[in-house]
Amino acid sequence: MIYDFITIGGATRDISFFTDQGILINNPRDILRQQLLAFEYGAKIRIDKFNYSYGGGAANAAVNLAHFGFKAGCLSAIGDDENGRAIIKNFQERQVAVSLIKKIAGVHSGFSFIIISKTGERIIFTERGANGLLQISNKEEAALKNAKNIYISSLSGNWPAILKKVFAIASRQGIRVAWNPSEAQYSSGLKRLMPFLKNTFIFSVNKDEAIELALAHSKLRGQKIKTAFLNDEKNLLQIIKGYGPKIVLITSGSAGAYAYDGQKFYYQPICQEKKRVDTTGVGDIFNSTFAAGVELFKGDIKKALLLSARNTASKIAHLGAQNGLLKIKM
Repeated sequence: MIYDFITIGGATRDISFFTDQGILINNPRDILRQQLLAFEYGAKIRIDKFNYSYGGGAANAAVNLAHFGFKAGCLSAIGDDENGRAIIKNFQERQVAVSLIKKIAGVHSGFSFIIISKTGERIIFTERGANGLLQISNKEEAALKNAKNIYISSLSGNWPAILKKVFAIASRQGIRVAWNPSEAQYSSGLKRLMPFLKNTFIFSVNKDEAIELALAHSKLRGQKIKTAFLNDEKNLLQIIKGYGPKIVLITSGSAGAYAYDGQKFYYQPICQEKKRVDTTGVGDIFNSTFAAGVELFKGDIKKALLLSARNTASKIAHLGAQNGLLKIKM
């Protein structure tokens, strides 16, 4: 089978708790943790409602890409348990190929516990489970060779081996790679990421992650950098573009999104959602929609950004990371 996109990374079962008891605290002294959500220590917190859904970066991206009519498959790992079977069923209902899902006996599927505030913002506590045991065997290698695009999301476990294998295949086959790394990757140090960044087509991170990557630059490391410099998205885009990716995308919450291809800077403000229900998965949806848009619109970054903003606004108005997504017939 030839895939338009294969997504690689996590797939989870999620449970979300909604509460208005959290207090948002501004934390300007920490450039990497500028806002905190706090609860009274030792208190019993009232929950207004809860909801079961599905998540994981690769799963969210695959479902989203399938909504655009792409032939999408997800390369992820689940446990041999009820949550794993539910994840498979959800993929099948969403027209995502499941032949690359690896079922691992003796471990449980990934699970996320999500707290959602009255404004729809969230904090996610995630237990990787089987996702941390993902490996790429000969079967998956053969499938990757037949993909037009590869989308890499959050990875855990032996992620260096996964990246090395995936990028080697992509380089040999001329396959475009869109990469949205997780904390495990960007906190490992720039030196470990550079060989992969140089072969990445679309590299997408949020602003906090972009700041951390910028601070790893040899000219900035160990220096006292003004907050204003690091809060300027153009500076961040240029620094990360210098690491090698063709296109850099930075999402910045309600401030919108920024992209740079080495020739031109692009900015996309948010599209106002009809109602703000749940922001879970917005990064996955925005980033994978951007990859879809670049493909659909033949490299038109401006159109891809607008589609991403529209799709994200639609998702925010619905519960769960994979609901409320736009559909486009190819």
